[in-house]
Amino acid sequence: MLIRYKKTFEKIAMGLLSFMPDEKEVKKLQYTIKEYESNPDWHLYLWKEEDILGAVGIRINEDDKVIIQHITVNPSHRNVGIGKKMIQGIKEQYSHQYEIRATELTEGFLNKCKF
Repeated sequence: MLIRYKKTFEKIAMGLLSFMPDEKEVKKLQYTIKEYESNPDWHLYLWKEEDILGAVGIRINEDDKVIIQHITVNPSHRNVGIGKKMIQGIKEQYSHQYEIRATELTEGFLNKCKF
């Protein structure tokens, strides 16, 4: 199930985001989390089953596009469809009013999902 990020999930979210290629440095990771917490156009969602297993971060830009800028799954739970479920959840929530796009980093995964 896709749930909204809350400050209480900060360490889990940072751990998951650290698997993204551009989020390896602690200072960059802290900046990214701060943006998700304070920027009204940035939204972070977590995938929860029994535990939190993945994260997907979006940015809504001024020309009515939702940009999927982060998507990550705990390595021990990869290749079982969690990433696809997160993308589907974002599509269900946003595609009726926004065009959904990817960044260079997330484009390959979205193409793999046949998005």
